[in-house]
Amino acid sequence: MTNNLNSEQPGGEPPIGEAENAIELRAVEGKSQGRIVRERFFAHRGAIVGLIALILIMALAMSSIGFGFLGWTIGGWWQWTPQETSALALPGGRPTMTMPWSDAGFALGSHPFGQDTIGRDIFARTMKGVQTSLMIMVVVGSVVTVVGVVIGAVSGFYRKWIDTVLMRITDLVITMPVIVVGAVLGKLVGGASPLPLALALGAIVWTTVGRLVRGEFLSLREREFVDAARVAGASDARIIFKHILPNAMGVVIVAVTLLMSSAVLLETALSYLGFGIHAPNVSLGTMISEYQSSFSTRPWLFWWPGVFIIAVVLSVNFIGDGLRDAFDPRQKKLPSAREMAKADRRARERLEASAS
Repeated sequence: MTNNLNSEQPGGEPPIGEAENAIELRAVEGKSQGRIVRERFFAHRGAIVGLIALILIMALAMSSIGFGFLGWTIGGWWQWTPQETSALALPGGRPTMTMPWSDAGFALGSHPFGQDTIGRDIFARTMKGVQTSLMIMVVVGSVVTVVGVVIGAVSGFYRKWIDTVLMRITDLVITMPVIVVGAVLGKLVGGASPLPLALALGAIVWTTVGRLVRGEFLSLREREFVDAARVAGASDARIIFKHILPNAMGVVIVAVTLLMSSAVLLETALSYLGFGIHAPNVSLGTMISEYQSSFSTRPWLFWWPGVFIIAVVLSVNFIGDGLRDAFDPRQKKLPSAREMAKADRRARERLEASAS
């Protein structure tokens, strides 16, 4: 005998599926799509933790050593700069920070992350490396969004020979080893400024977004609202950017967010191999590469760049997971026992009212 979850339960209880659907419908009743997405995102604990962690990391990196923007330089509250040298505060450049459980209690000291052999402050250098990684992440995300959306939208909307040409170009880029192409481009354009390297990385990792956007456009272009826009005399550009693209933004946002975390790791790998950022600029990858010979004698030179690489990448990945769950209507949050009991009670009352 088959067990149908949508049939009435023993003892006159309402169907389980009906109770779950009632809870879900009440959760979205009378709300716009944007509000539903926001509520789903902020209900995702991992995404909120990642968002808070990323904001704190950005605030610490920007405020501590300051930053420059469009010719303006804003100073920070930290006393050392990434390239400034001073006498070693402790033998070997050990960190001056002490933990709360130590005899001395918690204290930062003048060099909480320690110093290298020539007396440069590791905290200042790590914050500069975080700034570099964040800048590359944002620039790569912007390039990927523009290139991937344009190529995917044009390919999926027009199809025929345009689709064939653009997808063969996409396939050609996909077949190229990313780390090898990135190393060549990094050697050509990388250096003291992270901007050329970020642009080069964005030019080789856009393919995932392009393919996803193309798939969305192939599906959405056959919908009734597109036919209505054509009948109303809308141009192709207006249909693409005003009607179809807003309905595909969920896929774009999720894919770009996850690619941004991959860009941080790619830049770290290239800088570690010597093909990315180099002096006088600082990145987390160049710090690990520069101090690799001191791994066994002064491990604190590796701890902090590694910790911030992991923290940034995990934060962005958690945010991407939250956005994916928020935009995907198939993702359902299981109702609690109290919500199920309340839904059962309401459904039972409706059944009794209809029976009477």
